[in-house]
Amino acid sequence: MLKTHANAILLHADDNVVVALQDLNAGDTAAFVDAELPGQIMRGHKIARRPILQGEMVVRYGQIIGQAKQNIAPGEHVHVHNLGMGEHTRDYGHAEASVPLEPIAEQRTFQGYVRADGKVGTRNYIGILTSVNCSGSVAKFIAEAAERSGLLKEFPNVDGIVPIVHGTGCGMSAKDEGYATLFRTLSGYAQHPNFAAILLIGLGCEVMQISDLVGGRKIRPDGNLRYMTIQQTGGTRKTIEVGLKELRELAELANTATRSPAPVSEIMVGMQCGGSDGYSGITANPALGIASDLLVRHGGTTILSETSEIYGAEHLLTRRAVSVDVGERLIERVRWWEDYTARNGGEMDNNPSPGNKRGGLTTILEKSLGATAKGGSAPLSEVYKFGEPITTKGFVFMDSPGFDPCSVTGQIASGSNIIVFTTGRGSVSGFMPTPCIKLATNSEMYGRMSDDMDINCGDIVSEGVSLEDKGQEIFEKIIAVASGELSKSEELGFGGVEFVPWQIGAVM
Repeated sequence: MLKTHANAILLHADDNVVVALQDLNAGDTAAFVDAELPGQIMRGHKIARRPILQGEMVVRYGQIIGQAKQNIAPGEHVHVHNLGMGEHTRDYGHAEASVPLEPIAEQRTFQGYVRADGKVGTRNYIGILTSVNCSGSVAKFIAEAAERSGLLKEFPNVDGIVPIVHGTGCGMSAKDEGYATLFRTLSGYAQHPNFAAILLIGLGCEVMQISDLVGGRKIRPDGNLRYMTIQQTGGTRKTIEVGLKELRELAELANTATRSPAPVSEIMVGMQCGGSDGYSGITANPALGIASDLLVRHGGTTILSETSEIYGAEHLLTRRAVSVDVGERLIERVRWWEDYTARNGGEMDNNPSPGNKRGGLTTILEKSLGATAKGGSAPLSEVYKFGEPITTKGFVFMDSPGFDPCSVTGQIASGSNIIVFTTGRGSVSGFMPTPCIKLATNSEMYGRMSDDMDINCGDIVSEGVSLEDKGQEIFEKIIAVASGELSKSEELGFGGVEFVPWQIGAVM
């Protein structure tokens, strides 16, 4: 952040736009702009600092965010009517700016659940995991029957029973990329450290077979997994009856788990943004980037995702890659996405969403530059596919769509035990079994939706709070929630419908 004023902010000396920090009217003067405004401009939106000619690149954060579609006069609103994607080349500069962060010697701890495989959970749930859509209702029936019976009152160390249901698992190829992606996702949830135990339920005739998921191997080192199919068990009522018996046995095992001190290095944070606005890249995202760097310096792991929403900013990440190979793996995923959208009749600039645009974002390039700020400054240690187990410490990237529930599903399957979610327009969601911390980008939305927001980052602009102080606040909140403090989304009971596996390939 370069220069700020009560009504506008200049983010970089090379920028030819500023961002309004309050609603401005025709005839007003914005800071850093030597002209009166010809019309109304809402907060979070861009204003031309100087004349911008048709075809000239528009610059924010010191980076290109698009190309002027017409001449733009000083003081004019810069948005969808006069700014387009444009064409520009990127120099990826693989690994040329990878600077390790200085480790923090202080051994911070949190209160977590240490599992048999050495991973550490932040919650202690029992999961009812389904292989196919057809077993989803029965999974819910079992969870509801357990709740009616008061089963968990006998097991106070168990946080709850979570049915994980979805809309796929059949009507698909058993050999393609879509099958492999779903297999990784279900396997990742079955092994997640926030689950003390898993009941796995299938119908019996689906493509995603229970026998393939179990595979004759011990999915969980602790052995806390039971599985059945509805067809083999004898239908709905018998499956519910058997399921309740299995849940009781699993609850007895899960109840033996207790919180104990664990190093902060065992925290893995999935970083997300949704309902972004013009403030996202100024407040919450860079503040989360500082928290990310703090966790990495403590030996922990942070995950940036949403490949379609780092498009146009990937060159900033490849420069930070620890090796040329890591940088090239990121670009391979970007190229895959270019092909994926093209063959499905889409385009990479189908973002920002209508809500993003109302909040002041214009092109995917602009949105991506703000989104990438969540990754801080740490070296990019590795690149993973959706739901692939993350074994590398530090700052990593996991390929995913920009659709938030789907992206978070992949991050949890990969091992995230905390999610931190930034939003400017407002978001209502949660992601059992992993707690979600929500960061508001602006004070106005935080005031309207404070019941859903955990931290207000708008005070970076409204009160002059430093990014460093806000980053430290986020870091401390991560440790507190990891240790058992409930996030706002947990208090409200979210997390039952946000399991959204990425469906790739033909539905048959």
